[in-house]
Amino acid sequence: MKVKTLASAIMAVTLAATSAGVMAADKDQGKGIITFKGTIIDAPCSIAQDSQFQTVEMAQVSNVALRNGGKSQPTPFKIELLGCDLGALKSATATFNGSPAANPDLLALKGSAGGASLAIADHKGELIKLGAASPAQSLSNGDTYLQFSAYLQGDTTAGENEGDPAKASDITTGEFETFANFTLAYQ
Repeated sequence: MKVKTLASAIMAVTLAATSAGVMAADKDQGKGIITFKGTIIDAPCSIAQDSQFQTVEMAQVSNVALRNGGKSQPTPFKIELLGCDLGALKSATATFNGSPAANPDLLALKGSAGGASLAIADHKGELIKLGAASPAQSLSNGDTYLQFSAYLQGDTTAGENEGDPAKASDITTGEFETFANFTLAYQ
């Protein structure tokens, strides 16, 4: 009888320990996966992550400012370059690409806004055509950057006849976004 009681006690302790272990294993207190991605490039500078994947917040623009092919105030942005070891290279250009608008030099807008396109300008405020290299900007060793700006321009094909400037009523109000890819070239 003592053996039977001892065996029952051992079995009860074993079951209790097993149940506690299973319950502890079932309790999820957090987990996850972290993926690290990147690219090694053959260039004298690294591109800062904030510049590689950036969002440029544009101001709210009046439809009246865009009528007759008008332009919004430029919004500055930059491409930050890190740890540059330039050697004989002293400057760089950027080439921007994306979905062209009716004017193939400008980016088409996506969203509820319409009758305008987005232009990218160099550090002097001159339009950079999509697919064309910007004028070269001087660089220095260490951390440096390239300066640009973006602005909205009223479409000139929004009127009744092809080539007529857009009127304020041709500009559709609403939100927009557009995307530009860039590539750098060092000289």
